[in-house]
Amino acid sequence: MNVLELSEQEIVRRQSLQELRNLGIDPYPAAEFPTNAYSTDIKSEFKEDEKREVVIAGRLMGRRVMGKASFAEIQDSKGRIQVYVTRDELCPGENKDTYNVLFKKLLDIGDFVGIKGFVFKTQMGEISVHAEEITLLSKSLKPMPVVKYKDGVAYDKFDDPEMRYRQRYVDLVVNDGVKDTFLKRATVLRTMRNFFDEAGYTEVETPTLQTIPGGASARPFITHFNALNTDMYMRIATELYLKRLIVGGFEGVYEIGKNFRNEGMDRFHNPEFTCMELYVQYKDYNWMMSFTEQLLEKICTEVNGKPEVQVGENLISFKAPFRRLPILEAIKEKTGFDLYEKTEEEIRSIAVNDLKLEGIDESFGKGKLIDEIFGEFCEGTYIQPTFIIDYPVEMSPLTKMHRSKPGLTERFELMVNGKELANAYSELNDPIDQEERFKEQMRLADNGDDEAMIIDQDFLRSLQYGMPPTSGIGIGIDRLVMLMTGKEYIQEVLLFPQMKPEAKMPQSSIKEWAEIGVAEDWVYVLRKCGFNLIQNIKDEKAQGLQQKLGEINKKYKLGYEKPSVEEIQQWIDKAQ
Repeated sequence: MNVLELSEQEIVRRQSLQELRNLGIDPYPAAEFPTNAYSTDIKSEFKEDEKREVVIAGRLMGRRVMGKASFAEIQDSKGRIQVYVTRDELCPGENKDTYNVLFKKLLDIGDFVGIKGFVFKTQMGEISVHAEEITLLSKSLKPMPVVKYKDGVAYDKFDDPEMRYRQRYVDLVVNDGVKDTFLKRATVLRTMRNFFDEAGYTEVETPTLQTIPGGASARPFITHFNALNTDMYMRIATELYLKRLIVGGFEGVYEIGKNFRNEGMDRFHNPEFTCMELYVQYKDYNWMMSFTEQLLEKICTEVNGKPEVQVGENLISFKAPFRRLPILEAIKEKTGFDLYEKTEEEIRSIAVNDLKLEGIDESFGKGKLIDEIFGEFCEGTYIQPTFIIDYPVEMSPLTKMHRSKPGLTERFELMVNGKELANAYSELNDPIDQEERFKEQMRLADNGDDEAMIIDQDFLRSLQYGMPPTSGIGIGIDRLVMLMTGKEYIQEVLLFPQMKPEAKMPQSSIKEWAEIGVAEDWVYVLRKCGFNLIQNIKDEKAQGLQQKLGEINKKYKLGYEKPSVEEIQQWIDKAQ
């Protein structure tokens, strides 16, 4: 990278980096720096009558230099603590460079440092560390945004969403509460795993690359497997592989992993998302509803200390039991239309002519039509946890037929805060019925539904060996974490959400500048002056442009031989 591509502060920091090396200080030492305390523990365990020696390490987040004494603020992995630094105690000998040069001049906000010293309380009553040694552990070359707080109000905030999500590493450092969200996410996953493990179920891993995108209705990502010379799909669900393991004799299996759906992005959707799927033999969807209630109540209590959580204006309670409502009753309740035993054409007419739904076309089968109606008029109304149950067979190609309601299946979706959180079935284990359902999905695909399932012949073969009665559930982990942390955007609970490519300022290339006679070194000087495109210089006066280039040359001590006015005029002429 050319030095002129850096900001003023970045240039100064690189100069400090070189000065450190000139002083014999390694700005990136390899040796272990063993610590024995965290900021939060120091504060909570402080005793007035005890002189505690500590070794801490963290990022320098603030500094107030006051002559021979200074204060600094260090941020470690758990919090922040004040450090008191005096020249004569840091440098008891004649050489005061550690304080006067290293601490005061060459350290920058964002640097990692190690501190050895003892704990004390200042006259203002703040528990602090009195530094006796300072060690530079890692030099920061980019300036860290510094959020200042006064009377509870934050200034100079790093709060632009795109910047925060794109540079999560900075967001985690400077914005209070961000790390806490992801620690809560870890608690959600840990509690879920413990809950399943204590129930005797086994965590497994299944392929991410699959020959058939099965287990859900969604548009897949496609890639090519060179070694096998075949197209592969990023998995859209783990269902069909997990059911194979139930066939193979596992009592219960679960997987927490990434799924990929080549669809839109919004506040509730990310194309790469984390999902948990669980399958347990000899259970049905009624058992799974009770199990899910227990699971979510446990998770909410572990994360928030109680089974309730505030999400926006809504206080959501995960205290069992949850309401259970058949989907066709829900639609009738919200729209007045009873869709039970209606044909596909009758439902399409109701959707288009009576409910005025837009975007409905001939490719929509009965299941998708009902799904559209439910999504438009019902889904967003269920704030408290509600099991929507007994879906029509056309909406549930992997679900067992309802034992007492013809045309319906034993399936539920759990709605919370107006969105789907979980999807579960009494799993279909009749291989002949399953094959017919797959064929119906292929008919939808032939009609133009690009989210219809493809027949998985190997999965059908596994069912023919016999799968016991089984219940399964899928829970969207990202949405679950949104609920448990009260976040309203999925990007807030993903460490690195998918983003559109970072916008770059248009620039003429080095080669293009060379074609009008500009040497590479002077291209960077021109850019520093604000001339990113060749056409930007066409209205400049040669003498004025020479002066601008000379100022940059002098300011940054580049030592380049200044081009003549005649040479610059040739650049301008060729830029026309």
